[in-house]
Amino acid sequence: MSIPDITLNSGTTIPQLGLGVWQATNDETEHAVRFALDEAGYRHIDTAAAYGNEEGVGRGIASSSVPREDIFLTTKLWNSDQGYEPALKAFDTSIDKLGVDYVDLYLVHWPLQDKERLLRTWDAMEKIAESGRAKAVGVCNFEPHHLQLLVDRGGLLPAVDQVELHPHLPQHAIREKAAEHGIAVESWSPLGGTSNAGWGPASKPNTLLTDPVITRIGDRHSKSAAQVLIRWHLQNGLIVIPKSVHDARIAANIDVFDFELTELDLSEIATLDDGTRVGAHPDELNIGAPQ
Repeated sequence: MSIPDITLNSGTTIPQLGLGVWQATNDETEHAVRFALDEAGYRHIDTAAAYGNEEGVGRGIASSSVPREDIFLTTKLWNSDQGYEPALKAFDTSIDKLGVDYVDLYLVHWPLQDKERLLRTWDAMEKIAESGRAKAVGVCNFEPHHLQLLVDRGGLLPAVDQVELHPHLPQHAIREKAAEHGIAVESWSPLGGTSNAGWGPASKPNTLLTDPVITRIGDRHSKSAAQVLIRWHLQNGLIVIPKSVHDARIAANIDVFDFELTELDLSEIATLDDGTRVGAHPDELNIGAPQ
């Protein structure tokens, strides 16, 4: 099994499939990361300061047999730490918690509605990238107008925009804008979220894993609904980070390189685009903003 790489505009390469650890405790995360690296073959781990489990990620990496240089590690700057000096300090804190000398990708977790402060944050991200302690920097949840703000600023552009993305919300406008400027797109909640109601004001429970279109395609290929959805992201050129802390699911989520979705499959999945979100729209929630 070989996970494809995507070359970022920073010149670094990122494995197209990784492990997400949102909503996992430090102990759950440590086990999941070690299992993913040593047993399942992952080489890409995605965490965030806001997840509260950077220590668990660090312990999982340290206890695995995989050399640090073979692991692509992402963490994120939370909104309460936006601004120039706060962002630099928060990055140092994340590095310390992870127990590493560098991360491969450092992301702004949410587009603060204070544009001036957001731009000062990006100044700090550029400095972090120049230091080499983050091999690449990027953003999360940036709409096209947020990306344009950084384009108009000049200088370094994000390597990645990580956004909620799944067949209910394929994010065509963001993907088009990102492609225009050489920015890779990464999908969070790639399987459509949880069976709970999500956390956005208009979010609904996940129905993708039981959707008859997805399950029918799975039956055609003798694959699960989750594997069909992960394959959909891969074939759309997206970076995908399904979250799990269960060994069997972690292993199954990477077992997606022995089949391909057909044009018929893809056209059927395209009918599921209805704009349904798991989380809030970035323009409608200034989550975690500095006081």
